Amino acid sequence: MSDTIKTSGEFYTKYKSIRSNYSLDTFVCAERTLHSLVTKVTSADKPGMLLGKVQSGKTRTFISILALSFDNNYDIAIIFSKNSKALLEQTFKRLSSEFHYFREDNKVNIYDIMNCPDEFGIYELETKLIFVLKKETNNLKRLSEIFKNNPLMARRNTIIVDDEADSASVGYAKRSEMIEANKIAAQISDFRSLLQTASFLQVTATPYSLYLQPTEIEVENVLEFKPLRPTFTELVPVPDSYVGGDTYFGDSSRAEEDTLESLIHHTVDHEEFERLKSHDSRVFKIGDVLNTKKIEGYRTAVINFLAGGSMLRLLGRANGQAEGRLRYSLLVHTEQGIAAHRWQERLTREICKALRDAALTNDPKFTDLVTASIIDLEKSIALAGQTPPNRQEVIGLVRDALTMDQVATNIVNSENNVAALLDDTGQLTLRRPFNIFLGGQVLDRGITVGNMIGFYYGRRPRKFQQDTVLQHSRMFGYRRPLLLVTRFYTSRPIRHTMARMEEFDASLRERIASGGDGAIQFIRKSDDGTIIPCSPNRILVARTQTLKPLRRVLPIGFQTFTRTGRNGIGEIVEGLDLRLEALIPFNAEAPRLISLVAALALLDEVEKTMEFPEAESPPWNWADARAILQHLSNQSSSPSDRGKVWLWTAWGRNSSRLAGEHSHATYIETPDSERTEGPIARSHAINVPILFMLRQNGETERGWKGTPFYWPVIRAQVNTRTAVFTSEVLDVSRDSEDEKDESE
Repeated sequence: MSDTIKTSGEFYTKYKSIRSNYSLDTFVCAERTLHSLVTKVTSADKPGMLLGKVQSGKTRTFISILALSFDNNYDIAIIFSKNSKALLEQTFKRLSSEFHYFREDNKVNIYDIMNCPDEFGIYELETKLIFVLKKETNNLKRLSEIFKNNPLMARRNTIIVDDEADSASVGYAKRSEMIEANKIAAQISDFRSLLQTASFLQVTATPYSLYLQPTEIEVENVLEFKPLRPTFTELVPVPDSYVGGDTYFGDSSRAEEDTLESLIHHTVDHEEFERLKSHDSRVFKIGDVLNTKKIEGYRTAVINFLAGGSMLRLLGRANGQAEGRLRYSLLVHTEQGIAAHRWQERLTREICKALRDAALTNDPKFTDLVTASIIDLEKSIALAGQTPPNRQEVIGLVRDALTMDQVATNIVNSENNVAALLDDTGQLTLRRPFNIFLGGQVLDRGITVGNMIGFYYGRRPRKFQQDTVLQHSRMFGYRRPLLLVTRFYTSRPIRHTMARMEEFDASLRERIASGGDGAIQFIRKSDDGTIIPCSPNRILVARTQTLKPLRRVLPIGFQTFTRTGRNGIGEIVEGLDLRLEALIPFNAEAPRLISLVAALALLDEVEKTMEFPEAESPPWNWADARAILQHLSNQSSSPSDRGKVWLWTAWGRNSSRLAGEHSHATYIETPDSERTEGPIARSHAINVPILFMLRQNGETERGWKGTPFYWPVIRAQVNTRTAVFTSEVLDVSRDSEDEKDESE
């Protein structure tokens, strides 16, 4: 093939005119990607990579690549889908819609590999062919048979697109999954050997094993290892209209004052998820759904959805939008079992029925509940600079929705069921103005839920896995206009874990976007306390820390012991006062270098003063903190600075323990400030980490025990390589029970 690509051909030119609503950046990305595919050798082992974010436009980008490839001597495209009938159906419908014009002119034909002819004549081979199949043994066997039966096909230039690539990769897999993945990889390799010329492109938003899998699973005391990575990587452009992890878990979402991002979050009692698993009349009576505190979070989610959808319908009408487009969805994803989904369906219907009955009888309960939701949602609308609609009109529309059968409740937990619910574009059909979808695993990777303004998420696997949980995030996508009334309902522990995942994901993209090789170290503390590399597929995300320049590591959600008594801390704090005064004056103009041994000893003493009494406290481990500080200190580029730490101390701080009542966070997370500690870290912690020891007054009115204490904050140095640290690893030799089939 030529080293240059043709961008003025029939397919690409026409496709761009049809999809003129796609951004210029999408087509630029498509052109760069195809140029790399044409000029570089790719294979299943060393593919090209199209890296996007969850629901960020990966599909539209790789379809643009297909259109361009057909003008550049590619005749056949093979699309590998996740092993899911629903996703296969969605991909097939999407391709059929995108290439509708070319299919009508018989210039492109699209086939499900399991429903295609055995033989293709010369006339048929004069058209461009697209085959869609699941990454599954029988589908791959059928693909090989088709090409063996039609040797002319094997001579045609072929582009292979592995969509949702990580679903059959080695990272984050259970043993049975790894065996199946290896089997599929072998079949793909065997098929590839049949082709005379082929290019291989993988498309994913969760590329962790592809980028991060080390050549050696574990090499003790060697912090440099070479991951197996793609031949090249192109990042799918993410415009401002995209709503993703940064919106949900970035700095604005944690602001003390109200922001559009912080108001998205509604905290759910972690125990409520168990109550949505099955009904126990001893916990609450089904007839009490409008009053019981036991399902308050879920009831709020349903009522907020009805109120928010009604507000958007009123705003849409005022802006002249077509009535048929003003349809919205709420997604509920807490369990995988069919029995749980049936209970959730019954519970949802009971809530709606009780609301309807209250509306019809003019029960004040209806107006009170809906008004409370309206008041909550009005804050977001006002922050977006818009005027909220009239409250009485909103209440009227909610009443109409309940009394005029405008609310649809759909269980989505079997692949046949999902396929039947998909519309012509491959999205879940919004049958009515208000659509509530109840489902599990089948709703994760790739399935698109349109106009979603509510996401109630309560999946509680024993071991959170990065790619799985991020792919559950169906609330990501081009939804910025919907943020006016969007709400996300989950527990504090789950939100904390998802925030760590976003940080990890952003770190990887940042390294790739900056022109780096995309390599991130995965490290763990060994039994003897040394830091060693570990395989990414053994990382448990709930117990990770992403270490990057100036990253803060500190305990949150703790309580101190009292000054005196059995666990009295008065003498410990006084001892720390003397020790620190000997090392550096309090509130000094600049920090001082101390030995790593001395810094670790300070942490040892602070550990004795704290406890973590609440189950919802963010996970914290003192041994991890010491190991992280040790790792950072030993990463200094200057051998003479290794084993040293900067120290700075402050006196008379007065931080609160708990966040404000309007914050979705429970605990204060910033005893340090960007105005004071920030500049000190940036100006001094260049090659060596810094430890801040902030002496707090510990006043009872601030939520403490009335005794001073030290709040330590570790900050990574500017010149540190991004690494993911874990103290707990997954035993991949055992199958997990976290991902059961959706069956009773």
